Amino acid sequence: MATSMSKFGRLYWGGFCAAKHTFHNNKATFCSSAKKGLIVGVYEKDNQEEGFELTSVGAQFDQSSQGKLAQLLNIAGPTVKKGKTKLLYGVHEDYNSVAVVGLGKATAGYDEYEEVDTKKENIRAAVAAGVKQLREAGVKDVDVDPCSDAEAAAEGATLALYSYDELKEQKKRKKLVNLSVHGGNGSDEESWQRGLTLGNCQNFARTLMEMPANYLTPTKFAEMTGQKLQPLQNVTVTAHTKHWATQNKMEAFLSVAKGSDQLPVFLEIKYSGGESGNEPLVLVGKGVTFDSGGISIKPASNMDLMRGDMGGAANVASAMVAIATLKLPINVIGLIPLCENLINGQANKPGDVVRAMNGKTIQIDNTDAEGRLILADALCYACAKLQPRAVVDLATLTGAVDVALGSGATGMFTTSTNLWQNMQKAGIRTGDRVWRMPLYEHYTKQINESQLADLNNIGKHGRSAGACTAAAFLKEFVTCKDWAHMDIAGVMENKDEIPYLGKGMSGRPMRTLVEFVAGMASKQ
Repeated sequence: MATSMSKFGRLYWGGFCAAKHTFHNNKATFCSSAKKGLIVGVYEKDNQEEGFELTSVGAQFDQSSQGKLAQLLNIAGPTVKKGKTKLLYGVHEDYNSVAVVGLGKATAGYDEYEEVDTKKENIRAAVAAGVKQLREAGVKDVDVDPCSDAEAAAEGATLALYSYDELKEQKKRKKLVNLSVHGGNGSDEESWQRGLTLGNCQNFARTLMEMPANYLTPTKFAEMTGQKLQPLQNVTVTAHTKHWATQNKMEAFLSVAKGSDQLPVFLEIKYSGGESGNEPLVLVGKGVTFDSGGISIKPASNMDLMRGDMGGAANVASAMVAIATLKLPINVIGLIPLCENLINGQANKPGDVVRAMNGKTIQIDNTDAEGRLILADALCYACAKLQPRAVVDLATLTGAVDVALGSGATGMFTTSTNLWQNMQKAGIRTGDRVWRMPLYEHYTKQINESQLADLNNIGKHGRSAGACTAAAFLKEFVTCKDWAHMDIAGVMENKDEIPYLGKGMSGRPMRTLVEFVAGMASKQ
């Protein structure tokens, strides 16, 4: 299926290459095509010798080329290091170029110290390197060796080809590439399609996070999300207004929104994939479409990155698209409070007191700690109105978690060991890890001591354990038993840490969130 374009960015939808090859007696017959490229994976030798071992699909292709692939690769230097590529020409009449990518050891798998499935990560990184090199070579149609894991291969290819360049003139944009899986079987086709869905939904999150704040207002976010979900089954989307939030006594949320001329929106997405009587899993995403810090204004340097302060909302919106597309057998509700944190005559002032939906009063000593204010009302609504099975919130909440973990993992605070174990397992599979952080009473005491109100929106010891005191603050608005808070500030953007993402907003940890939901669906 050809690449599709939309206003959500450059999304690389592909398909199973059924029209491009057939199998007879387990032998592949290839039809000719112009300006096509192929990615073939190779493993390293186990004993540190020079040489390579082709994947099963690669071996079939080598046979169809009368051994020319292996011959040219040996001439070029037979060892292809993990994550690296070698571009070969004249291998086969159907492909003007073949990118041979290094998959590392064939024996790679779960690494208990890295807490990741290294085989899957190797495939993502290798295929990503291959598609980028072929695009640079001018190739527009790329067939991809599934490399024993078509889902991981599709993710690596799709995520690597993404770029947000819709606002640039045409000649400065990255070239479009059509992706197809090469060889394999019916199982590979299904896995490939799942990988494309996950990769493209993460790319949707990246687009939302990259869009300039004057383009992506709270209303525009709601419109784009609604349009993305509209074709999918069992989904209803409701964009609640400021009047609705006022009726529900969401004063904490509205106190942040009133500093901007843009109207707030409380987006509620309901997916009914499970039985009607089953309690829903609720996902909550912080949706501050631009965060200036308010009167406690941020430094000017890098403030432009605060267009991505709605990363939690982007993750929830894109996860809901993926969940509905994959038709997971579970009921899920996504809650996304959307607003801007700016400065006008009505903006919050340090020392102001607001009342949350549950009646607790909050002293606002730092207007830049606004994310927890809008989440407070969303969490109250989730627990009081939706009778959830569990609640998981995601937010680019604190710089403190970036100091603690950097981009290596999402910080997770939770009241449930079961939620933690399921999320950790999901992160191992996706390569987008989580790390459990403490939620001690020690931190709760630091936000419970307020001169004017029940709670303070910052810990009494200032920056000390800022991620932990922020999580402790949120816990004050949670009444359901199973709750998790994911502070994603450290993984908001990618510099060069994840080779298959490239530089820019990351959309992390969207795939981990969907994998977690899929795991919860299987345990109902």
